[in-house]
Amino acid sequence: MTAPLLQVRGVTAYYGKICALKGVDIDVNANEIVTLIGANGAGKSTLMMTIFGDPRAREGQIIYDGHDITQLAPHEIARLRIAQSPEGRRIFARMTVLENLQMGASIDNLAHFDEDLERVTALFPRLKERLYQRGGTLSGGEQQMLAIARALMSRPRLLMLDEPSLGLAPLIVRQIFDVIRDINQTDGMTVFLVEQNAFHALKLAHRAYVMVNGEITMTGTGRELLSRPEVRAAYLEGGRH
Repeated sequence: MTAPLLQVRGVTAYYGKICALKGVDIDVNANEIVTLIGANGAGKSTLMMTIFGDPRAREGQIIYDGHDITQLAPHEIARLRIAQSPEGRRIFARMTVLENLQMGASIDNLAHFDEDLERVTALFPRLKERLYQRGGTLSGGEQQMLAIARALMSRPRLLMLDEPSLGLAPLIVRQIFDVIRDINQTDGMTVFLVEQNAFHALKLAHRAYVMVNGEITMTGTGRELLSRPEVRAAYLEGGRH
């Protein structure tokens, strides 16, 4: 059996003196969608940022494609074809949509820029209409589309998405989850998805983990976790959007 594309083993991480991650183990296999759900403040975003090198793991190992990346800096990790669309989008507000996408493609030295631009604007037609508009003037949904498209411009093998549905209207949320499903099924893109919208995330995921207070408390297929009463009670009651 081939090793997972991403392996997190016994990872602890701190913010100051606060232990935010407590011995976390997670696997993400090539070509699958893995989702991590949990309440606000559970440590989900901390895990994603720790995989990307900031903060650094205090203990444990992060293995990507057979290589230990635990001590690498974020810019070195980005060169390994891991891309992140962070929580809160963090687009370049004063740059145009096109310039934001160029920033994403700079990892690849713009080598396939025209081809990749065509691809991401086909996924997000709204961005094609707004190529010369400043990022800060876009709606929240359009900014989220831009954040994901910018990550895709680096041609990642692993796409990490942190709360892509946060604060968005239900129709936009469905569009974004449809795109995630599409790039996984069509391109074989491996996706690690951190989400508070447990219903959509678990429906989408091949496998899923639940995090509580910095620890993994449950794992299974997305469908298995969707059907578990304790998951439904904690994360799904009244939470279908």
